[in-house]
Amino acid sequence: MARSPGRPEVTIGLIDGPVALDHPDLDSANIRALPGREAACTIETGAACFHGTFVAGIISARRDTAAPGICPDCTLVARPIFAESPGPDRLLAASPEELADAMLECIDAGAQMLNLSATLARASARDERSLKGVLDHACRRGVAVVAAAGNESAIGGSAITRHPWVISVVGYSLDGKPLVRSNFGARIGRHGLGAPGEGVTSLSPTAGTTAARGTSVAAPFVTGTLALLLSALPRAGVSEVCAALTRARRRTVVPPLLDAEAAYRTLCTTSGHRR
Repeated sequence: MARSPGRPEVTIGLIDGPVALDHPDLDSANIRALPGREAACTIETGAACFHGTFVAGIISARRDTAAPGICPDCTLVARPIFAESPGPDRLLAASPEELADAMLECIDAGAQMLNLSATLARASARDERSLKGVLDHACRRGVAVVAAAGNESAIGGSAITRHPWVISVVGYSLDGKPLVRSNFGARIGRHGLGAPGEGVTSLSPTAGTTAARGTSVAAPFVTGTLALLLSALPRAGVSEVCAALTRARRRTVVPPLLDAEAAYRTLCTTSGHRR
C-alpha cells in the first residue's frame, strides 16, 4: 500500500449490495454505476447496503481514515445484485441468472477483475452450465474472478469455486488459522487463497466503521491486492498477477494465506516488471 494508492485505469467490478456513496470515507472514491443501474443504497439500515458498503470500503475507502482502503484510487464499478429491504438479518443470496448477468455487464463495462462476495442460490445443471459459460468468457477476456468460498463449513464447492479460473477466498482468523466456518475443497486449496476474515474493520453505511467476519470480507483483500499490484506494476497482465498470487500449490483443501509482498517480488524478479 505504501507503493501505490492505485490507478483509475484499474477497474474492479463489485458484484454485491448497493453502496452508501455519501459515506464521508468514500467521498474521493472512484465509484460508478453501470448505465441504467443504480449503485447507491436506498435503505441504509438493510443488510444489502451494509454488505455492499463494507466490502466497498475495504477496497476504496480513503487512506487517512480508521479503516483505510487497499486501492482507493482504483475505479470501482458497483453492480448490486441483492434486493434491499429493512433489517440487518436478511439472508443475502443471488440467483445464478442474476449473477451471470451481473458478471457479463461488468466485463462489458471494462472491469479487469470481479469481486463476488455473494452466496449462490441452489443451481440446476442448466444454471451451472450457464455460469461456467460466463466464467469461461471471463477467462478468455482475461478478467480475473475473485469469489468468497462461502461460510457453511462445507467440503466441496459450487459452480463458481470449482471453476479453474476463479480465485476462491477462505477466511483466516486473527491468529493466522483458517476459519472453521469457511468452505474448503480441492480446487479451493489448489488455486485459492486465504485472507483476513475475522475482526475486519470497514465502513458502516449509517455511521463510521464497524467490524465483520467471514469469507465475504476476506475476498476484497485479494481483489484489492490484485488491483494494487496491477497499479504498481502497470506492464504486468492480469493473468500474470493472478499466477504470482496463487503460485504456492498444495495438495490440500486449505489454501495458503495471501502474500502480497511475495507476489510483488515474484513479478519484479521473474518477469522483469518495474514500477
